[in-house]
Amino acid sequence: MGKKIGRDVIHRWEGNPIITLEDIPFRCNTVFNAGATKLGDEYVLLLRVEDLAGRSVFALAKSRNGYHFSVEPEPVMTPEKIEEPFKTYECRGIEDPRITEIDGKFYVMYTAVSKFGARLALAETTDFHNWKRIGLVSEPENKDGVLFPRKIDGRYARLDRPVGNGTANVWLSYSADLIHWGDSEVVFTTRGGMWDTDRVGASAPPIATESGWLEIYHGVKVMSAGPVYRLGAVLLDIENPAKVIGRSDIPILVPREYYERVGDVGNVVFSCGCIPEPDGELLIYYGASDTCICAGTAKVDELIQRCRENGQAVVE
Repeated sequence: MGKKIGRDVIHRWEGNPIITLEDIPFRCNTVFNAGATKLGDEYVLLLRVEDLAGRSVFALAKSRNGYHFSVEPEPVMTPEKIEEPFKTYECRGIEDPRITEIDGKFYVMYTAVSKFGARLALAETTDFHNWKRIGLVSEPENKDGVLFPRKIDGRYARLDRPVGNGTANVWLSYSADLIHWGDSEVVFTTRGGMWDTDRVGASAPPIATESGWLEIYHGVKVMSAGPVYRLGAVLLDIENPAKVIGRSDIPILVPREYYERVGDVGNVVFSCGCIPEPDGELLIYYGASDTCICAGTAKVDELIQRCRENGQAVVE
């Protein structure tokens, strides 16, 4: 018999979901969308937790094996209550953290939400308990910011997802100081008639490989019953990330399981972080139906091949 082919490129961990509402030590509505990294020999997740007031805060979870996590008893970061301008622009919550380590510091790019809309913010930490807010680093409406793990031509680089002309595509921007960003250009866009036809956005921070920057992203297609969020992969040039080398024509993860299809927002798989393992496997953490955290794995080489063999697969 031939090799059994899974339903998706990403293999779901059999113990999913790994973190649910019942695992959060303080009262809250739900947990989803976690940034991921390693701190020493521990796996670390920075969880987006929606409190009972409806605002999101960040909680910290740690694990020795990447699958069984314990969550700390109190949030480690909450919307700013004193210092301006963060107080004004975070008053409705802080959302969807993405973690990038550069020179021993962890930079967390997240979404600050207020009545004025959503904009990107950046903070730094060395231990996920003591925080320095660096700045509000975009105008509204902008989400899904991910920081590259090293400078490109002497400047910091990020992917983000501004909304322009009613369309949400992925852009690239540069900065000399992490605060002022510019030289922006579009990188990849929605594809008409495909699974990512209505919206795309960066998910986990880019991963440097010998073939280029591997980026896990999310794509949205609006169906008659509402939007469906799936994950895809795109490969960017290592020297010029605005250049797309290849892009998966099919999604690498589709909401199929009950916990991915039923929840506060149904039919959603949405990643904010992944961790490359020494054996060439990628450990991907994703929120499911805005109600829990799950884990899946995929071979980095397989994801790169999936991007290369299909090119950009553009359909208009």
